[in-house]
Amino acid sequence: MPRSNRPRRPASGKGPAAKGSLAGKVAGKRGNGDVPELDLERARAGIARRESAPDGEWMVRTMTARNAEKTYICPGCSTAVVPGVAHLVVWKDDHLFGAAAGLAERRHWHTNCWLSRTYRYR
Repeated sequence: MPRSNRPRRPASGKGPAAKGSLAGKVAGKRGNGDVPELDLERARAGIARRESAPDGEWMVRTMTARNAEKTYICPGCSTAVVPGVAHLVVWKDDHLFGAAAGLAERRHWHTNCWLSRTYRYR
């Protein structure tokens, strides 16, 4: 018979009344420490979001200042995105040669350059 990974009884005390007294703690874990506060920006930083624009579908990922380690040239203003500056990593989602080719041609944009880019159509 397979073993259950659920604890047989609460870590401190007996019965369901003891569970209510663990406010702010992780129930069922040994060494009940405080739960760290959730950093929402850190959680969202690695997740790419899809943006639609007149020039196609784009995948946009936020690069935090902590994770920016290299120098890149921004295609919007042709100046350097230096290490330690938060910026965006952008690639075409509907690339002619597929998603892998779009990801290979990703570019690093200043956030303001990406938001204020112009669409030139004739």
